[in-house]
Amino acid sequence: MIDVKEIMQILPHRYPFLLVDRIESLKEGEEIVGIKNVSINEPFFVGHFPGNPIMPGVLIIEAMAQVGGVLAFHSSPKEWAGSLVYFMGIDKVRFRKPVVPGDQLRLKLTTIRQKQKVFKMRGEAYVDDTLVAEAELMAVIESKGAERSTDDS
Repeated sequence: MIDVKEIMQILPHRYPFLLVDRIESLKEGEEIVGIKNVSINEPFFVGHFPGNPIMPGVLIIEAMAQVGGVLAFHSSPKEWAGSLVYFMGIDKVRFRKPVVPGDQLRLKLTTIRQKQKVFKMRGEAYVDDTLVAEAELMAVIESKGAERSTDDS
């Protein structure tokens, strides 16, 4: 298990944008399962939606991407330590059910392929055993301070 302190050593995100509470399992190069506890105290619930709080789908995908970033980091050669993982693409997004305060998101990402510093992963978000969202995500690992390319080739 990886706790939030170690996650914060890997990801640059901080409150209110760190959307991963812990990593439950990790198989380097293969798959990862992370947890996001959804609380009524989340700042986005103030406006999404008053009287009917629902976690925004884009934040579910962001939580997925953050868990995927931990997988990419742990699946990379040790000489890439100190690099950052950037979210670079998303495909095949589907939202199945709303996520509400009190839910616990279980975010499972599986590596589809890795080509050098680029990772493609399949992500699934569950509440209990119910699939609530899914997507394919791409990420790239780059050294801190490197200029990012927007070219997908």
